[in-house]
Amino acid sequence: MAKPDNRSDNVERLQEIVQNTQAKLETSKDYIQAHGSQMNEEDLQQMKAKNERRAYSLEGLREEIKDEASYQGMR
Repeated sequence: MAKPDNRSDNVERLQEIVQNTQAKLETSKDYIQAHGSQMNEEDLQQMKAKNERRAYSLEGLREEIKDEASYQGMR
């Protein structure tokens, strides 16, 4: 039998994911700033691309938090 849909902690879990992703993004940016000139071009471009994906994910996660908070407010 399927488990009931328990969304009571979704906002908190999503906020934690946002915080972790933001921390990884900032750490990576700092690393690029400090060591980017010493990195080979392929690795540098891969890190920059990953940061772009992280930034895009953050936008989506923040929208999901808004939607989830709105859903929980309707109950």
